[in-house]
Amino acid sequence: MAEPQKIAVIGLGYVGLPLAVHLAKHFSVVGLDIDSRRVTELKGGHDRTREIEPEMLAATSMVFTDDASAIRGSDIYIVTVPTPVDSANKPDLGAVRGASKLVGGVIEKGAIVVYESTVYPGVTEDVAGPELEAASGLTCGVDFFLGYSPERINPGDREHTVDRITKVVAGQTDDVADTLCAMYGKLTSGGVFKARDIRTAEAAKVIENAQRDINIAFINEVATIFQKMGLSIYDVLDAAGTKWNFLNFSPGLVGGHCIGVDPFYLAHSATAIGHHPEIILSGRRINDAMGGYVAECIARELATQGKGAGARVLMLGLTFKENVPDLRNSHVIDIVRGLVGRGLAVDIHDAFADAEEAKAIFGVDLLPTLEGAGNYDCVIGAVSHTPYLELTDGDFATLMGDSGLIADVKGMWRKRALPANYHRWQL
Repeated sequence: MAEPQKIAVIGLGYVGLPLAVHLAKHFSVVGLDIDSRRVTELKGGHDRTREIEPEMLAATSMVFTDDASAIRGSDIYIVTVPTPVDSANKPDLGAVRGASKLVGGVIEKGAIVVYESTVYPGVTEDVAGPELEAASGLTCGVDFFLGYSPERINPGDREHTVDRITKVVAGQTDDVADTLCAMYGKLTSGGVFKARDIRTAEAAKVIENAQRDINIAFINEVATIFQKMGLSIYDVLDAAGTKWNFLNFSPGLVGGHCIGVDPFYLAHSATAIGHHPEIILSGRRINDAMGGYVAECIARELATQGKGAGARVLMLGLTFKENVPDLRNSHVIDIVRGLVGRGLAVDIHDAFADAEEAKAIFGVDLLPTLEGAGNYDCVIGAVSHTPYLELTDGDFATLMGDSGLIADVKGMWRKRALPANYHRWQL
C-alpha cells in the first residue's frame, strides 16, 4: 500500500494526543474528540493532561475537530479511546463500539482502521470489525482492513514517550502490517516489532500491565506482613535490591487507566474459555484492598495518641500518580473514605488535580491552596507530587503545630529527619 496521505486519530486523551502530535510531524493528521470542550482547549494550546507542552501544541500542523465529517477520506484511522471496566469489573467496550460506529460512518474503501485501546484477544476482529461493517456497509478484510498497535503511554513519563518507545504492530494481512510498520517506524526512534497477528498483539498488551499488577501485589502483601513485624518494607527493599536479579517494585495504591484495569480484561477472556485465573484475580484483590488497609493503620496509630473520632486529617494528593492530574481509578479515595467512616475529618489537597473533576468523580471538595491550612492532627503523604516532596519542617509546623502524625504512604519523606515531637507512620 502507498504511504498514507491522511491519518485520523479518534480520541485525544493521554494516548491519542501525543500520538497525533508526533504523527503530524510526518503526515497530514486530523485529531477527533467528541468532547467539544477538549477540542476547544487544544485549539487554544492547553492540554489538561499535561502530556503535551503549549509550545508543541502551538507548533503542530494537525487539525483538531469534534466533527466526524472532517475525518472522512482518511487512509488510516487510529482509535485511541478508553477501555474501562464496569461496576462488576467486567470489560466495558462501549467507547470502542461507539468509535467503531463513528469511523464506520465515514470510512471509504481501502482504508485501514487501527486500534490502540487495551483489549482482550479477539476484540479488534470479533467486536470492532463487525461494528465497522454494520455502520459502513463494507466488508472487513475486502473493502477495509484492521490493525492493532497497543498503546504504551506512561502518564507523566518524559523519557518513555511515544516517539521513543518500541511499537508493537499487527495487521489483518501482511501488506497491512507492513504499511503500519512503515507509518509507526517514522513516528518512533524505538523501532517497531511486527507481531504474528492481531490477537497476539492484543494478548501482549494485556499481560504487560497484568504482570506489573501481580508484582506490586506481592510487594503490597509482604509490606503488610512486615508492618505487623515492626519492619519497614522500604528498608527491606533497600537490602533485597542489592541482589542483581531482584525485581524493583514498590508498595502502594494501584490506580489509573491501565494497571488496575487491564488484568480484568485478561481475567474475562480466561473465564470465557473455562479457565479460572487465580493469580491474576488474587493480585487484584490485594491491590484493591490497600487503601482500606492504610486507612485502618493510620486510624489505629492516631488512636494510640488519643486522637479518635473528630481528629483532623490533611490528605496530600488524590491523583493516581505523582505529578499528573489524572484521577481515574485513584485509590487514594479509599483511604479518605476509610478514615471518614471512622469518624475522622479529612481535608484534601492536590497540587495537580482539577477541583471540578474531583467533585464529579469522587464527590469531594479540594482545598484550593495550603495557605491558611493548619491545626491538623495528621498529615498524610498519599501522592509524591514534587511540591509535597519539598515541604519543609516549617511547613509541617504550620500544618500541624508542634506535634502530630505524619503518615507517609509513598515513603517520600522516610529518609528525612523529623522533629522529635512528630510521630511517623509508613509502610
